[in-house]
Amino acid sequence: MLSASTVPGLTSVIVVTANSGPISLRCVNNVLGSKAPLELTVVDNASSDGQLAEIERLHGTDSRLHIQRNVENVGFGPAANQAASASEGEWLLVLNPDCLVDSDTIENLCSIARSQARAGIIGAHIVDKHGHRANANRRRDPTLLRVLMSLSGLARLERRWPSLAGIDMPDLPQAPETEHVDAVSGACLFMRRDVFAAIGGFDEGYFLHCEDLDLCRRVRDAGFEVCYADSIVVVHEQGSSSHRRALFVARHKHLGMWRYFRKFDPAAQNPVLRGLVWCGIWTHFWLLAPLKAWQQRRQQSI
Repeated sequence: MLSASTVPGLTSVIVVTANSGPISLRCVNNVLGSKAPLELTVVDNASSDGQLAEIERLHGTDSRLHIQRNVENVGFGPAANQAASASEGEWLLVLNPDCLVDSDTIENLCSIARSQARAGIIGAHIVDKHGHRANANRRRDPTLLRVLMSLSGLARLERRWPSLAGIDMPDLPQAPETEHVDAVSGACLFMRRDVFAAIGGFDEGYFLHCEDLDLCRRVRDAGFEVCYADSIVVVHEQGSSSHRRALFVARHKHLGMWRYFRKFDPAAQNPVLRGLVWCGIWTHFWLLAPLKAWQQRRQQSI
């Protein structure tokens, strides 16, 4: 339940941390260096890396900063909803703790939101620390057919044969300022507070991963648009905490895929297809598990 009071022009930034490492402090530094009016809530899911104390030490006197501590890891969506319930901004920006915004990023997102009356969510142009574009910036709904096209590699041929389209949309030769898409990257979600409230926030049945796809789908189902803003660049230094918990993250990603499929894909109504998808998802997980376990051990030994 969101707070009844709303402050026009204010952006409520939400950052959920869970042993996210030093990058989370840089994320907070950048947000608080923004030109736009804002409040920042950091919700910590039982971290033990000491970064929350460092954030408090450096920014504890800043009245814009609010810190909420959870005694256990409740998951991303529940923590984001927790912060949103105490927020007062006209706009919400849910930002990964390994994302770095520029001083004018939030101001520019607000400007685009005001010009797009039906935009429920606006996503940014996400790049890695080397400036390479992220794959998930512009996405289609992950139907069973599109997932198969993406996993098989056939989606690379979609420019010639559109029927082979996968989840990620191919780059445009000249991107418009804003574009209507099915879904945007969950690393940086800027949204209207009233729309977020109307659809009930994040589905708390997801622990980690796929809740962003679910949110975008429900925003569109409610009659609003999901927009991608190519001109707004956000750096995502991906994996600050997930690399140390690679197996844990992979398991919850596959659980999220299964939940999304059951909720939205018409193929889930067919018991045979439903069983095949379940087997496919968990076969994929167990094939990945040895690699993820090795990555996890390697990161924990550093």
